[in-house]
Amino acid sequence: MKLLITGGTGLIGSALIPHLLGDYQVTVISRNPQRALERLGNRVHVVKSLDEISELSDFYGVINLQGEGIADKRWSSRQKLRIEQSRWNITRKLTERIQNAAQPPQVFISGSAIGYYGAQGKTPVTEATKVDADDFAHHLCAEWERLALAAQSEKTRVCVLRTGVVLAPEGGALKKMLPPYLLGLGGPLGHGKQGFSWVHLDDMVGIILFLLQHEQAQGIFNATAPQPVAQEEFSKTLARVLRKSHFMRVPAWALKLMLGEMSQMLLTGQLVLPERLQQAGYQFKYPKLEAALKDCLLPSS
Repeated sequence: MKLLITGGTGLIGSALIPHLLGDYQVTVISRNPQRALERLGNRVHVVKSLDEISELSDFYGVINLQGEGIADKRWSSRQKLRIEQSRWNITRKLTERIQNAAQPPQVFISGSAIGYYGAQGKTPVTEATKVDADDFAHHLCAEWERLALAAQSEKTRVCVLRTGVVLAPEGGALKKMLPPYLLGLGGPLGHGKQGFSWVHLDDMVGIILFLLQHEQAQGIFNATAPQPVAQEEFSKTLARVLRKSHFMRVPAWALKLMLGEMSQMLLTGQLVLPERLQQAGYQFKYPKLEAALKDCLLPSS
């Protein structure tokens, strides 16, 4: 069976693809095909754009992971537009192609993020939580999801993943967090009481494989570990795993000065629970934070 993947060279995509190659023929859309082949290997077929694929009827499924890194640069008006268009444009095109296919793909798995929920304080949230947010991250995710869910039909089931902070041994958010902790200067952000919802990269891959294979699964799924923590608890656990001191609280005003509007994403959080995934039967490999961090940061003996 054939799969089409966008964002295949990113953190999640490059970890996912090796698990697919035994059962699927994988086609990846990449602006740099040569770099994609170097990273993913020659068992993957790479095209430069969706326009090179004439018909989606040949594909069993589509996995849409494409998007400009949300925390890569300060949120200027131009950068926010780039973040939006990098997600919305490809999702809109994929949905249109699915809708117009003679035999549309049976499954469309598309990304989103827990930023959809806005600031939720200490109240745990699930996929059923009613959201009344009015910030950039919410609007970004709401439109992203709307575009993907429009592909839903009797022939195509759509799964949307509201992903938390992905913890990985190499790259991703954890790599950006590490420098102050390695110097013994780690500490919570702001008051530290805000929710921090995370997921291990192995579980992120496992969730996508699970949804790909479970034909009853459709709709919104929180791709987060079942035990989210306060940001202060995450910070303490990270310092403990690294055996480093933990005392340098980063004040809210400093984050706002450094990051501008993006700082709100770090200073207000959510405790997001993967209720629908667990109801569907997904078993997390890393449900607890300390074990996840140890796997990412400590060399196996």
